[in-house]
Amino acid sequence: MRHFRFSLALLALTLPALPAPAQETGRNPALAQPMPPEPPDPGTPLAPSDPAPPPPAAAPVSAPAQVSTRDTLFEALKRERDPVKARGIAGQILSDMNGSGSPTVDLLMQWAAAAIKEKRNAAALDFLDQVTVLDPAYPEGWNRRATLHYTMGETRKSMADIAEVLRREPRHIGALAGMAGILTESGKDQLALKAWQRYLDVYPADRDAQEAVAKLSEKLSGNRT
Repeated sequence: MRHFRFSLALLALTLPALPAPAQETGRNPALAQPMPPEPPDPGTPLAPSDPAPPPPAAAPVSAPAQVSTRDTLFEALKRERDPVKARGIAGQILSDMNGSGSPTVDLLMQWAAAAIKEKRNAAALDFLDQVTVLDPAYPEGWNRRATLHYTMGETRKSMADIAEVLRREPRHIGALAGMAGILTESGKDQLALKAWQRYLDVYPADRDAQEAVAKLSEKLSGNRT
């Protein structure tokens, strides 16, 4: 289903960009990240004695400043009616939510992204499990694990993780789109419609979501006649 593929693609936007090979061009340099250090044995959780990753060169942005910036972006997204401009704002929001403020958590997220790219799902899941334990308040750890659980065919676990994301950030557009997509695929049209409407309340200029709402509304209206 096209709309469900769209929702998964939006969830995938929350994955940090991995370094492109030297021959590739046209990548946005702002999204590029250095190749993470070699991850440890995925079956071994980080212990207190493990050496911590080097701190970032610049001091992390304080949590209140991050929330304030994110709130401003969400307000701009809600007001914007131009789909192209709104897509740019949505990208900024997803990028903003990637940062955890913890070098250790950020490193685990990079290792998980690398493992997912290499289709080492068990290793990726182990890294993401550690993220949710180390920083349960970080929504993106749950969101990334929700996406991974879906790709592994674990839709119930994916929905459980989406619920954790939305407890922490009810406006998370990737999680809302993923929830709507899973509900649509499961044939729960009424719930899917509510999820898409909730999504559009945050991101009203998204034309794919508008179309999904229109089709589900028409389908449900036809079922009542």
